[in-house]
Amino acid sequence: ADSSTVCLVGKGIVYDTGGLALKSKDGMVGMKADCGGAAALLAAFEAAVDVGVPEGTTLHLVLCLAENAIGPGALRLDDVVTGVSGRSCEINNSDAEGRLVLADGVAHCTALPPRLPWLEQQPDLIIDMATLTGAQLVATGKRHAAVVSNLEAVELQAVAAGKLSGDMVHPLPYAPEFYRKEFKSKVADMKNSVKDRSNAQASCAANFVAEHLHPEYAGGWLHVDLAGPAFLDERGTGFGVGLTLAMLGIDGFAESPVKHG
Repeated sequence: ADSSTVCLVGKGIVYDTGGLALKSKDGMVGMKADCGGAAALLAAFEAAVDVGVPEGTTLHLVLCLAENAIGPGALRLDDVVTGVSGRSCEINNSDAEGRLVLADGVAHCTALPPRLPWLEQQPDLIIDMATLTGAQLVATGKRHAAVVSNLEAVELQAVAAGKLSGDMVHPLPYAPEFYRKEFKSKVADMKNSVKDRSNAQASCAANFVAEHLHPEYAGGWLHVDLAGPAFLDERGTGFGVGLTLAMLGIDGFAESPVKHG
């Protein structure tokens, strides 16, 4: 079988107050579940290990865990931080924190020379998963996650994996050349939140993450924003576990292993 290396990268904000850009008392309720992406990928990873991945597939899991809270060390709006990718970011919204940890996650996975143990070269596929934006609910609703990919083949496979697993997804535009201007900063490589919230905000958030992939990365990248389907009646749904297993071609969840090239 062909060899393939897959990295799973999950947003795990264990509680999200919004930081100094504080959420309202109603908006903050339920933010204990802002780790839905990391939780889904952890469960999928455990299931894949138990059932077995297709021959030739190597699987890595990176969980980006943090709490977004207020304290002496909290990020201030106007702070400039430098991520794992080496790119600088001006903080203009401390409640857009998930993309910051995801950016570090994908940068960690695609770094050269490789940072991950036992990773000898860049992976073939990265799947990042996050309860990232409220705009996802506007775009694709509470039953379909939004997906963004740099490769049409991976996008199509995600849609097919959603139908097989029941974790349905719908693609959003991938057009970095249209969205980079939304993050323009005079003091850093980019800001962390968009200028125009009506301009494909969920796609823009995904694009922010993709900007931190290593410049030489030539593999597939799939971003899954499951802010809507991750919750039901104030509880987590487990959405994303089956989708990931189907993308990986795990026995019982897909007809055949996914091809990334």
